[in-house]
Amino acid sequence: MTAADVSPLSGATHPETVLSGQVIAVTGADQGYGRLIASALARAGASVVLIGTNSETLAGLASMLEGRGGAAIPLKADVTVPMDWLGAQERILEIFGALAGVVHVADRRSGTPFTLLSENEWMELFAANVKSSVALAQILARRLPGTWLTLIGPHLDEPGLQAHPQRGALEGLVRHAAAEDLRANLLLPSRASSGDDAHDAPLAATALALAAGALSHLRGEVLRVPLPERPRNHLHGRLPQ
Repeated sequence: MTAADVSPLSGATHPETVLSGQVIAVTGADQGYGRLIASALARAGASVVLIGTNSETLAGLASMLEGRGGAAIPLKADVTVPMDWLGAQERILEIFGALAGVVHVADRRSGTPFTLLSENEWMELFAANVKSSVALAQILARRLPGTWLTLIGPHLDEPGLQAHPQRGALEGLVRHAAAEDLRANLLLPSRASSGDDAHDAPLAATALALAAGALSHLRGEVLRVPLPERPRNHLHGRLPQ
């Protein structure tokens, strides 16, 4: 099976109640694609758990989403540490009694050329993108069978050989997750986050469709998500998120 391209979807086509009653956790919700997807899920009626390491940013996003009629709570956790995620998961179950799904943003990238990448930098990338994804999958399969997992993987525009083994590991994980009775899918955005919701909307809409009815039958899929070019004012002087 090869990775498939998905047509851009408009987040505006989803009614506000399409995810009503679902509790969904989003990692990396304090920035980039995590923040974008968390906002889209909240607009669609989900109760969103915002996972990240910046407590202040998470609290601000939760307040903003609730002010717009959504339901969101912030939880500080470093998902590169399995026990941190396990603690967050237990807290979610204490509050809500259920967890329908997890969107895990595993798209950390490095600006260092492959030939100059240090061992420490490589291990940080591996922990953020691969180790955390495998740990989440294992914990969900052990403790919450029936909870789905959507991974947001390394961007397709990322230069450097280091991106390829990471994508390969994540593709293998989701394609064989069914053997562990885990519904998992991988989204590969064509570029890094622009910080502009309108330009990044196709990724949010695809993640939303996987959570709702449109693509809920899919499992073990690797979907490339084409995105429009970043706005010109984002092309210079700003690091990818």
